[in-house]
Amino acid sequence: MGRKHHHYSEEFRAEAVRMAETSGFSIRQVALDLGIANQTLGVWIREAHARPAGTPLAADERTELEELRRRVKVLETEREILRKAAAFFAQETERTR
Repeated sequence: MGRKHHHYSEEFRAEAVRMAETSGFSIRQVALDLGIANQTLGVWIREAHARPAGTPLAADERTELEELRRRVKVLETEREILRKAAAFFAQETERTR
């Protein structure tokens, strides 16, 4: 026997997403309470947060994105420096034993 596909209203979906995000319960528990699969609720949550394709960023979002990209570069550089320093000091420690 094949699976029966349910069609839920947009209002039901929106309320389910709201409950999952604000109730303090796990997605699994909210889905069980609503009688839906937790994978279905997970899809609805991802869809609720997805930006429609082709939607341009607002000016403040673009500014924030640029700042975050700059910060990521700085952090990656710092991480690489620390990685090299740790390797250097580990090598020095081995030599002094």
